[in-house]
Amino acid sequence: MIERYSRKEIKKIWEDKNKYSIWLDIEVAAAEAMEKLNIIPKGVAKKVKSKAKINVKRILQIEDKVKHDVIAFLTSITEKVGKDARYLHKGMTSSDVLDTCFNLQLKQSGEILLKDINQLLFSIKKQAIKHKYSLCIGRSHGIHAEPITFGFKMLTFYQEFLRNKKRLENSIQQISTCSISGAVGTFANVDPRVENYVAKKLKLQVETISTQVIPRDRHAQFFCTLGIIASSIERLATEIRHLQRTEVLEVEEYFGKKQKGSSAMPHKKNPILSENLTGLSRLIRSSVTPALENVALWHERDISHSAVERNIGPDATIALDFALARLSNVVKNLNIYPKKMSKNLNITNGIFFSQRVLLELTNEGFSREEAYKIVQKNALSAWKDNSSFLNKIISDKKITNKIPVNKLKKLFDFSYHTKKINIIFKRSLKK
Repeated sequence: MIERYSRKEIKKIWEDKNKYSIWLDIEVAAAEAMEKLNIIPKGVAKKVKSKAKINVKRILQIEDKVKHDVIAFLTSITEKVGKDARYLHKGMTSSDVLDTCFNLQLKQSGEILLKDINQLLFSIKKQAIKHKYSLCIGRSHGIHAEPITFGFKMLTFYQEFLRNKKRLENSIQQISTCSISGAVGTFANVDPRVENYVAKKLKLQVETISTQVIPRDRHAQFFCTLGIIASSIERLATEIRHLQRTEVLEVEEYFGKKQKGSSAMPHKKNPILSENLTGLSRLIRSSVTPALENVALWHERDISHSAVERNIGPDATIALDFALARLSNVVKNLNIYPKKMSKNLNITNGIFFSQRVLLELTNEGFSREEAYKIVQKNALSAWKDNSSFLNKIISDKKITNKIPVNKLKKLFDFSYHTKKINIIFKRSLKK
């Protein structure tokens, strides 16, 4: 991921130095286990830890010649440690190191992403509670439907990201496995107890059965989860973009005093952060299909997944970390305009009370079909004429012959649409 969309903490996870450090941790832990099992001489692991140094430049120089990254790594360690390094990697295969490391990097990244989601949840919850009763129009198909509150709208996103948090927690658990089972996964040349020791040392679970690789359905779940989270980010970002349109302007991204919106038009204030989040969401989701296709490897192992994971591992997690942090900041600093929401509520002259009038007519003996026809006629007429829907209703003799005008006026009450908001909030915010 390019620097523009990278944050320091998660970026470090995917740097070569951290990757090779994890490789060394795996090899040392395996050596410690083998010493305990009297497979290799005592003191090897301690010597390796004291003498081995990660020299990324040197490893890459060796790899350029041998064309194998793990061999290049082991050779560079041997140069520092000496002959005792020959006991490293005993009975192991490259995938033991590569897959265990990759899973650990995904776990580390996932834990940062969980912190990001928690921060976003805090920002959303705060706005939801603040605007619990801030009336605004609910829209379906982009068209005015019935009144809701802005807090209710934000609460839907709060619940969605709570679900995303649970999905990510589960996916981290699924990806946190270790495999030290040797060629084709049969433990022919390495004791299963070595795997147990390494897994415990790295705070991972033992992979129940691997071939020569850890099964890629685990990784597919992880990246699918990232894709779902990205879609949730886009849903909220798209909502902000729509609500910031000049004709709507119910919310607006924070705009700094020295900020510029357009190189040509000085009046512009654009929802650039939300648009950026939409783009990043597309990028993150692009990792999902390759991750799913990586599941079907040949026989016990091939490396068709390798190039894919070297790209999507860092790119998807780094991009999502940036996106979640940016979205949290957008929500936290969002300018929210309840007065404009109220103004927008009234531009249709109350036609959104049509369902309540419909239901009242059916209560008074009209068939649903007849009631619908009467209400629709008056609502569309009021919309076309830009006139009061209430006045249309109380002027319709078919209606007033059965329902008193005073009773009809009581139907046009905004509090009717907010009377269950408190119940929804209690249900949504309960722990």
